[in-house]
Amino acid sequence: MSENIKMIGVRFSRVGKIYHFDSGEIADLREGDMVVVETSRGWQLGEVAQIVKDDRPIPEGGLKKVDRKATPRDLLLRQTWQAKEAEVLKVCQQRVAELDLRGVKIVSAEYSFDGARLTVMFSSDTEEKVELKSLRQDVQKKYSPAQVDIRQIGPRDVAKLLGGMGACGLETRCCSKFLCDFNSISIRMAKDQGVSLTPSEITGMCGRLRCCLLYEYELYTEIKQRMPKRNKIVVTPQGEGKVIDMNFMLETVMVDIPQVGIRIFNREEIKRKDE
Repeated sequence: MSENIKMIGVRFSRVGKIYHFDSGEIADLREGDMVVVETSRGWQLGEVAQIVKDDRPIPEGGLKKVDRKATPRDLLLRQTWQAKEAEVLKVCQQRVAELDLRGVKIVSAEYSFDGARLTVMFSSDTEEKVELKSLRQDVQKKYSPAQVDIRQIGPRDVAKLLGGMGACGLETRCCSKFLCDFNSISIRMAKDQGVSLTPSEITGMCGRLRCCLLYEYELYTEIKQRMPKRNKIVVTPQGEGKVIDMNFMLETVMVDIPQVGIRIFNREEIKRKDE
């Protein structure tokens, strides 16, 4: 990292992705400080989430500079526009109903900190592209001179914004509590961990596969390489038998041995017949 660049990580929501900026000549910035930066969605207030002190490479294209440390006036201005967002949300929801835009749900409305931009976020129940030109024109006319952007977000992002209890019973969903990015989740992850494939068991409140299927997947994959496969013949202290089940966390193997019955052994106690 160049000596002339002081990289910091900035977060724009409580549990949001961290974006990196050059703090330049601004001195004494600490984690938790509020700063004013320019983003693709206009000028925004963000919280300093990290001070980068390692030799991390600069992203291609460079870094935008932090404009300034937020002043009390900046914070008050942001609160002023935040107070108007609930009204925008209600107006947009009413207009969607009037236009009979079926499957479209207005989720949130967000002003940039200076009120120059207004972003309205929606989700859709259909896979087809939704035509919202009329809605955008109506919102633009009502809330001019703010530049209006109508943006579609996915079901995971909707769940993150709305919050609420998780399917597992936790008071706050993982996405609203600590997950900053959404990783790809596959049904294979559930299969490899021996999780029931019943939809209610593996589906989150967003209707997608639960993010927590990823948490222990790497560990399960590592252990699985050391374990025998189901239906394989293995040699145990009590004779040869067929593997019928496994407990990956305990690293134990359930073996069906003729004339003996079903027994459970530690992984170290058994050998594959071909070894």
